[in-house]
Amino acid sequence: MKLLIINGPNLNMLGLREPEIYGKRTYADLVEYIQGVCRQTGIEAEVFQSNHEGAIVDKIQSAYGTADGIVINPAAYTHTSVAILDALKAVNLPAVEVHISDVNSREAFRHVSYAGIACIATYAGYGFEGYKMAIERLAGAK
Repeated sequence: MKLLIINGPNLNMLGLREPEIYGKRTYADLVEYIQGVCRQTGIEAEVFQSNHEGAIVDKIQSAYGTADGIVINPAAYTHTSVAILDALKAVNLPAVEVHISDVNSREAFRHVSYAGIACIATYAGYGFEGYKMAIERLAGAK
């Protein structure tokens, strides 16, 4: 199984950005965590991060015919990007949405997820563990 793991804007600033919300671990720590989970489960994964909506759309489109599923943390684009929603719908791969923080306990505008419309599940508020939950869901372990 091959998964594409996509992280949106500002996730490259983990450890610096609002550590009281996102924790003190860095983006490099997150990538290492994801790769470790995938190694343990025998899953091949490509991890990608961008601050640019179009780059994320391009990466989703590149998954067509090359990946078996997508784990996506669209970050701020969660609440604004119909383009990411449409790309997820276009490739028609099983996708799971992840958020490190509990977006539903934060500002009201964060309660709306366009990307989530195209996802089979959402894990929010579990920190890095949410990625493991998403990977296991796509692998059929949960």
